Amino acid sequence: MALLRDRPAAPPRARAEGTRLRGLALAALGVTLAWSVHRILPGVPMLTAAVVLGVAAAHPPRLRAAVRGPARPGLSYAGRRLMRAGIVLLGLRLGLDDVRGLGWTTVAMVLGVVTATLLGTWWLGRRLGLPGDQPLLIATGYAVCGASAIGAVGEVRDSDERDAATSVALVTLCGTLAIAVLPLLQGPLGLTAAEFGRWAGASVHDVGQVVATAQTAGDAALGEAVLVKLMRVALLGPLVAVVALAARRRNKAAKGASGARRVPLVPLFVVGFLAAVALRSTGLLPSAALETAHVAQELLLAAALFGLGSAVDLPSLTRTGGRVAALGLSAWLVVAGLSYAGVLLVPA
Repeated sequence: MALLRDRPAAPPRARAEGTRLRGLALAALGVTLAWSVHRILPGVPMLTAAVVLGVAAAHPPRLRAAVRGPARPGLSYAGRRLMRAGIVLLGLRLGLDDVRGLGWTTVAMVLGVVTATLLGTWWLGRRLGLPGDQPLLIATGYAVCGASAIGAVGEVRDSDERDAATSVALVTLCGTLAIAVLPLLQGPLGLTAAEFGRWAGASVHDVGQVVATAQTAGDAALGEAVLVKLMRVALLGPLVAVVALAARRRNKAAKGASGARRVPLVPLFVVGFLAAVALRSTGLLPSAALETAHVAQELLLAAALFGLGSAVDLPSLTRTGGRVAALGLSAWLVVAGLSYAGVLLVPA
């Protein structure tokens, strides 16, 4: 017993790594469950399931104690660090030839939809008085690529984890609703398969949700949807660079040149994303390597989204729930309406 009492305590770094591993293990379990849900219900994207499971894990009393306590460092690590790695691998899904294949008119349409959705949603969120970075994060998620964009912008803004979690939950919910609603509108709106695919690619948020929505109209719709969606993904790099520049100026103005936190103009993970796009564009990577990278990207993003989902606190969310829901519905109508108009104006 004396030997046990005299044993030195574990160093702080070892204790921190131990608590981080608990959270990462919980995130791995969440990914496994999300993958199982997707296998049983193919219409539910794995990333969507991961967010929902993360939110669900944060509220039962016994699990909540772990999620808010010893597992929190690892879950926060997943929400930030694994998100970066997943975004880098996301670049391997886009080649410059894909963008050229869309045609410049379609590229201009996508740019217009993204810009109008981003600025309009951000402005409305501020008018509604949403706290912290929620207006910007929600606008980014709707305009560009859902939870991945929220994670990237939240990283350079050093956003509060709860703001990021609320934004991810809202964007995921609306993207999931789009999977059910948009296919029902194809006939009444008179869209061909190709037009429906471009509409889905320009208006639905996460890549997995785009695939789940567009595949209902066949292979032609799916191909158009993925190309348009990846064009939106390509805008992630320039957007993060602009946000980083604004954050650098804000920090400098708030703390002075000497005390400001140095925000890199182009964060390292965005450099990795752009490098991955360039590598994919060379055509040197075999299809097997691209498929492996795609699986790894899905797993990393699922773990990150489980971590972010576990930070959602539904009781506190109800305080701004009405305003958040109003912004989400308004942004959804804006991006869907602008995308529909763009599809009609720009021939395939």
